[in-house]
Amino acid sequence: MTSGKLSIFNDRLIGWLSNEEMWADLGTALIRVALILIFSWIVIWISNKAITASFINRESKRLAVQTRRMRTLGKLFKNVVAYVIHFVSVLLILSEFNVNLGPLLAGAGVVGLAIGFGAQSLVKDVITGFFIILEDQFAVGDTIQTGSFKGTVEMIGLRSTRIQSWTGELHIIPNGSINEVTNFSLRNSLAVVDIVIPVGDDIDEVTALLQTAVAGVQDANLMGEPHVLGVQQVATAGTTLRIIAECRPNTHAEVATQINSAVRRALDVRAAELQKLHG
Repeated sequence: MTSGKLSIFNDRLIGWLSNEEMWADLGTALIRVALILIFSWIVIWISNKAITASFINRESKRLAVQTRRMRTLGKLFKNVVAYVIHFVSVLLILSEFNVNLGPLLAGAGVVGLAIGFGAQSLVKDVITGFFIILEDQFAVGDTIQTGSFKGTVEMIGLRSTRIQSWTGELHIIPNGSINEVTNFSLRNSLAVVDIVIPVGDDIDEVTALLQTAVAGVQDANLMGEPHVLGVQQVATAGTTLRIIAECRPNTHAEVATQINSAVRRALDVRAAELQKLHG
C-alpha cells in the first residue's frame, strides 16, 4: 500500500515537473515580476527627481523658515510615494501568481480595522510627525535634543525620526515619544569662555589684554566681536573672567575653541614678558 502511494506521488511529481505549459507560465510570470520591480524603481526615481525639483530647487525664492519646511516636506513626500508604489507593486506581483486580490483586500480591511484599535501608538506617531513638520519644530539638518538623544536630524518619516549623534550613532525615535525638543539650529548661539587668573593679578590689565586678544579672532561663524564681560566669580583659587561671543547656530563650541586659543597665546606672551621683567 505504501509503495503504491509513493508511486502515485512520484508520477504526479514527474508529471508536474515535465509540464511545459506550467514552466512557460511561470517563466512569463517571473519576467513580468522583474518588469514590475524595474518599473517601480523607475517610477520612484522619477518621482524623487520631480519632488526635488518642486521643493528643493525653489528654496532660493522662499524665506529661510519656508525653506526648512520645504526640505522636510520633500523628504516626507518621497517616503509616502515610495510606500504607495511598493504596496501597488506587491499587489501586482501577487496577481501574476493568480492570487485572488478581492478576498485578500476585503480580509485586509477587516484585519486592518481590528488592528486599528490596537494601533493607537502608530496613529499617534503619524499625527505627531505631521505636526512636527507643520509647526516647524525642527527640520532635516537641524541639531536637536529630545530626551537623552542629541544629534543632527537625518530624516523625519511618517512614523519615526532619525537622529545621528556627533559620535556616529543613529537613533530612531518614534514620533509619538517626542514630547520636548530643544532645537539648536533656529537661533544664534552664544559661546561662553571662562578664564581664571591668579589672585593678585591686575584685573584691569588682564581684561584689556584679553579684549585685545579676542578682538583678533577670525571665524566665519562669528556674528560680532567677542566681548570680555568682566569678573564673574572671586574665589581663593583665582578670579574668573567671562568672555562671550554671538555666533551662528550650533557653532559655539568651535568659536569657543578659537577664543581659548587666542587667550592662551596672549597669556603665554604676558607670562614670558613678566618672567623677563622679573628675571
